[in-house]
Amino acid sequence: MSLAYQQMSAFKFARPCSTNTRNRSARWVSPKAAVIPNFHLPMRSFEVKNRTSTDEIKSLRLITAIKTPYLPDGRFDLEAYDALVHMQIEDGVDGVIVGGTTGEGQLMSWDEHIMLIGHTINCFGTSIKVIGNTGSNSTREAIHATEQGFAVGMHAALHINPYYGKTSQEGMVSHFKCVLPMGPTIIYNVPSRTGQDIPPSVIQSLSENTTNLAGVKECVGHERTEQHTKNDITVWSGNDDECHDARWDHGATGVISVASNLVPGLMRELMFEGKNSSLNAKLLPLINWLFCEPNPIGLNTALAQLGVVRPVFRLPYVPLSLAKRVEFVNIVKEIGRENFIGDKDVEVLDDDDFILVGRY
Repeated sequence: MSLAYQQMSAFKFARPCSTNTRNRSARWVSPKAAVIPNFHLPMRSFEVKNRTSTDEIKSLRLITAIKTPYLPDGRFDLEAYDALVHMQIEDGVDGVIVGGTTGEGQLMSWDEHIMLIGHTINCFGTSIKVIGNTGSNSTREAIHATEQGFAVGMHAALHINPYYGKTSQEGMVSHFKCVLPMGPTIIYNVPSRTGQDIPPSVIQSLSENTTNLAGVKECVGHERTEQHTKNDITVWSGNDDECHDARWDHGATGVISVASNLVPGLMRELMFEGKNSSLNAKLLPLINWLFCEPNPIGLNTALAQLGVVRPVFRLPYVPLSLAKRVEFVNIVKEIGRENFIGDKDVEVLDDDDFILVGRY
């Protein structure tokens, strides 16, 4: 019997009871379709095949938390996005985080989020590793988004600990254990945003129970990085201003970077070509400028000034002040325009040049 015939037959109802009143108390028989497991359900996590190995993710040194550009009505500007990713690939970046904090995943619907992950994989998945930010403070949402992310082909997932409605350490372990079986995973520890640290004991516990833990994006500092690396945990610095020393002095594998959106070539040199204190010092004014307000405000402003994205902001983000925009022009001149992405002259831009979108 063919599968199609079996599926069609599943929707046939049981023979109706006789109209004879003596049979009215006969036991009702449910439709067969109701007892066919998962017949109509979408793909579940155990059906998804990993596109890459955890060891491949562990080997990545420079990962860019990629910016999401917008059209004037607030929709994604995919043409500008594709150009940004292409420039990252050209300058030797190993991977991109899609829909992270820098990419404003917190301002996206899940439909937008998964679409952008799928789009990135379809367009660039053979040239760069695509890591989807499918984390959430809701375990239910994290599970569903991660299933969808791996279903559309992402190479790895980025997961944060439950924020705002915080949980216990045991709760963190349980939360992460729900998503780790689906594929390679980077755990993101950024207490300044979540309000709660992920202690090394939690990471160690997880690493002992899965082969899918690729490592940790760590924002707590060098001492914490060393704690992880002594336990054979792969670490990416989550702080651009610390990444050089983390890489060359404290055992970090590399960095998940914001600054590499702007200067991917220089960030690659910083991560691959040996200790270079002079280059690090040269980049620090740019990095400090980028984080003078909460990320991604500085990056969004800089990319607009460089002419590689439209000057469109999804609220609640707004551009940096005029004085800060003038400062950026001077930083670009000091580092050299040729080291930044794009080929247009850097501009200050007027306040009226920026578009702020509240409904998107």
